[in-house]
Amino acid sequence: MQTSTQNKTNLEVPKKFVYYFAAGEAEGNATMKNVLGGKGANLAEMTSIGLNVPPGFTISTDICAHFYAEGGKLPDWVKPSVLEALTKMEAKIGKKFGDVENPLLVSVRSGARASMPGMMDTILNLGLNDQTVEGLAKSSNNPRFAWDSYRRFIQMYSDVVLEMNSSLLEVTLEDLKAEKGVHNDTELTAEDLKSLVKKFKALVQQMTGKSFPNDPLEQLWGAVSAVFRSWNTPRAITYRELHDIPADWGTAVNVQSMVFGNLGEDSATGVAFTRNPSTGERKFYGEFLVNAQGEDVVAGIRTPQPISLLKEVMPQAYKELEDNYFKLENYFKDMQDIEFTIERNKLWMLQTRNGKRTAKAALQIACDMIDEKMITEEEAILRIDPASLDQLLHPTLDPQAQKTILAKGLPASPGGVCGQVVFTPEDAVELKEKGQKVILVRVETSPEDIAGMVAAQGILTSRGGMTSHAAVVARGMGKCCVAGCSEVEVNYTNETFKAKGYVIKKGDIITLDGSTGEIYLGEVKTIEPKLDGAFSRLMAIADRVRRLKVRANADTPTDAKTARDFGAEGIGLCRTEHMFFGEDRIDAVREMIIAETSNEREKALVKLLPMQREDFYQLFKIMDGFPVTIRLLDPPLHEFVPHSDSEIAELAKRINYDENRLKHKIHSLHEFNPMLGHRGCRLAITYPEIYQMQARAIAEAAAQFVKEGKKLVPEIMIPLVATAKELEILREQTVAVVEQVQKEQNVKYDYQVGTMIELPRAAVTAHEIARHADFFSFGTNDLTQTTLGLSRDDSSRFLGSYVSHGILPKDPFVSIDQIGVGTLVKTGVDLGRQAKGNLKIGVCGEHGGDPSSIQFFENVNLDYVSCSPYRVPIARLAAARSKLQRSH
Repeated sequence: MQTSTQNKTNLEVPKKFVYYFAAGEAEGNATMKNVLGGKGANLAEMTSIGLNVPPGFTISTDICAHFYAEGGKLPDWVKPSVLEALTKMEAKIGKKFGDVENPLLVSVRSGARASMPGMMDTILNLGLNDQTVEGLAKSSNNPRFAWDSYRRFIQMYSDVVLEMNSSLLEVTLEDLKAEKGVHNDTELTAEDLKSLVKKFKALVQQMTGKSFPNDPLEQLWGAVSAVFRSWNTPRAITYRELHDIPADWGTAVNVQSMVFGNLGEDSATGVAFTRNPSTGERKFYGEFLVNAQGEDVVAGIRTPQPISLLKEVMPQAYKELEDNYFKLENYFKDMQDIEFTIERNKLWMLQTRNGKRTAKAALQIACDMIDEKMITEEEAILRIDPASLDQLLHPTLDPQAQKTILAKGLPASPGGVCGQVVFTPEDAVELKEKGQKVILVRVETSPEDIAGMVAAQGILTSRGGMTSHAAVVARGMGKCCVAGCSEVEVNYTNETFKAKGYVIKKGDIITLDGSTGEIYLGEVKTIEPKLDGAFSRLMAIADRVRRLKVRANADTPTDAKTARDFGAEGIGLCRTEHMFFGEDRIDAVREMIIAETSNEREKALVKLLPMQREDFYQLFKIMDGFPVTIRLLDPPLHEFVPHSDSEIAELAKRINYDENRLKHKIHSLHEFNPMLGHRGCRLAITYPEIYQMQARAIAEAAAQFVKEGKKLVPEIMIPLVATAKELEILREQTVAVVEQVQKEQNVKYDYQVGTMIELPRAAVTAHEIARHADFFSFGTNDLTQTTLGLSRDDSSRFLGSYVSHGILPKDPFVSIDQIGVGTLVKTGVDLGRQAKGNLKIGVCGEHGGDPSSIQFFENVNLDYVSCSPYRVPIARLAAARSKLQRSH
């Protein structure tokens, strides 16, 4: 091994990068996930606590960086350490890699520090060739098993390492089964499989121009390189972006001696969870197959059996497996996802990791583990992903609705969704971009389908079990999924599926119920979600822990009520312009816009005043004493007027206005860049009567509310302030109106006048602006646009490339740009409070509901976040986690 500290790429060569594990000896442990990846760290830990784990070694994540730095080539200095570990494996297991009499076969698997199920590559049975396969047949006394293992290896290796079109070999296998008149792979004889291997190798030669590699070491280096390469496949990149996994983490590679679940009826393989990953029920849950290899379970090639039946088939192995799952869950103090193989009645543990679960299951498991004294309340809060709560907050199917059932499969991931049927991930993505809802229908999904799975409302497969790729990935994403629906016959060629006599074509509407596994024809009515006791209990814990208050962005009584039902502590942003679009008021707004004089504008505004007053009164009533922040008119006036000739003519007639004058007036409102144009406080500087009407409506609604014996402190927010002088002028006008109303109504109440910090200049002059403000609310949507010079509406077409190229870590409109926009927020907070120590400061942009942004807002000491009503629970939990993470 090279001993210098640098290689030619200037990356530091680690002193140790291959970690061996076997019974009684493990060079790593569970705390080393950054180095060993999750799989490698847990394999080492399982070995240490006495479980029966096949010997192996892990090549650390450090080497992944070197692999890419070398242009996608495994550095030569890595190989001696790998061979040294391989020699230790041979000695431990009593077999030799490449030996023609008693060959050691290995698996080569990925293992990132964050679980990425099915996204990267695996190769099994590595080490087989035309000579070693005969040795395997002899040592196992099972020629059929040996040749089946060989044909599996060629299929996997050709797909993963040689990057051949795997369907060519699959079709060859299906043709052979048809020729022999058999349905299952297991019905093929050793001679059948021998001929199949020969056909496979001929196809490899034909398609690649090279012979299938015969040298086991050449196979090994190819497989290790392929696993490192799979870190940057499109599906892995998509998954990482979806789950915020940094690209520079890399993956480890695990090389492990093979154990075989396909040696006959006394062998099996399976995947299991220590609790139900859909509901959280404390019950051993999983599936297994007799006489099968691991990929048969997860790939949905054969329909597996429930784990409970293993107790009858192999009672001794089941008892040991049960003991192991109790031990693992108690050791890791979390629900575990385990993989196992039984080879001739001997149990081997292949993997354990914290299991993916639905939000419903996560809440239930957390509450149960608190009661079982396994974790504390704080630990329960820290282990629940706030974003996953989104799964719980949306409608489900109405049990009373009329339904036409098409078929029933496995309830792989809960929820109720409907959409157009599509059969390819490309179609799913294309239609999603057009704003349409789709259901992705596949025989079974594979990692290549990930983009389509993300785009779809739900996923339906005709094959696969509860631990198939479709099921596991859908649960992780919170997507509705019905898996293993054998009644559904999918025809990719015609883009149709058949079920119960119906032929469903591409574009037809179906509905999935992921909670029951049922599939319905057409669209089925939905009902609002009911949140159970586990949700309420965890939210109560979160509320006790968090410091940040959580408000909602709400413009209507319906939004406000939804927000309160979800636990909002007030309204952080009421966008008054949304109130102007009602049929009963839009024409009055337009009359105000086209007015030539102040008197004409005031006449139109008089019509709007009672409508606005009632709007604000209803919000005060629903919030019942909680703060309500009302932003005065923000958008440019051209957004409220029609633009087509026919609409202009219709409006002119309706308001008794000359059509040509109206066209001229509307044309005069045109702006080349309205986002930076005549909007926000600039409107009120030009037309002060607009904000004066709104201030009066707020003041009169508050007066009515206070006279009824209620308490409130309305917060009036002036948007798009760039200079202290703008706020000074408009504050004086607003205060004058509110004081006048209080005098007229003979009532006194507290109120506040503040501003929205959404321009860089406002942030860096916050000490000047704060002298005229009772509060700040950061409008991070516009602050992001003006800081980065990006249009939120237009940049979506290219921001994905910026993220995938590592130019930006995330979409800055989804999660705050902490270095750029975040620095302005921190500057504004610090300067504002230097000028006014008790200044209340919050945020009301979309970032107010993003968990990682909330962590930043906690760290810069904001007082509250405000988000859309359906994200209020997410923000409550994220605020609690942020407080705990900060204090730790």
